[in-house]
Amino acid sequence: MESFKRLPTHIGIIPDGNRRWAVKNGLLKKDGYEHGIQPGFELYEMMLAYGIKEATFYGFTKDNNKRAKDQRDAFTQSCVDAVRLLSEKDANLLVIGNTESPAFPLELKKFANKRVHFGRGLININFLVNYDWEWDLNNLIENRILKSSEIPRVDLIIRWGGCRRLSGFLPAQSVYADFYIIDDYWPDFKKTHFLDALRWYQNCDVTLGG
Repeated sequence: MESFKRLPTHIGIIPDGNRRWAVKNGLLKKDGYEHGIQPGFELYEMMLAYGIKEATFYGFTKDNNKRAKDQRDAFTQSCVDAVRLLSEKDANLLVIGNTESPAFPLELKKFANKRVHFGRGLININFLVNYDWEWDLNNLIENRILKSSEIPRVDLIIRWGGCRRLSGFLPAQSVYADFYIIDDYWPDFKKTHFLDALRWYQNCDVTLGG
């Protein structure tokens, strides 16, 4: 294993490009989501190996529900399948999202807005499902606490798919996050993607404004 002088404590993962990957490979757009599950677990294993303490994965957002029904059904089912597989691993899961919306999958309500422990609990995994940044921040205004208050500040965000935008990813926790972009689509995940991000992070000037 490659060694690093410092590692981010909390990594944000934006796994973009599933639909574009599907079209590129002669599939329907909806088919890209199921091919995004295995890369997540390859990355999970790498984070365990490198001792990463916490990771937040973007599942889907309120705005993603504007997509065609077959795509909505596909990315929702992929989120359910990912949690089912994670339940057989060693992780502490926190699912954050608006459970009052009909778009939130019923199968995940038992994991919603509370930390659930699987196996030896070697890493905290946060999963944003039907997440809405306005819903999150409005609760801060109304009740003086974020809906996502259990999720700590993010050190490094890695986004696949080439887009250079945050897309509403944990706006409060991401205020000082460093942002690394990978042009390859998420289903084309390679171990070198993660290692390149960690190498890049070595030279980031983390002062938090100081």
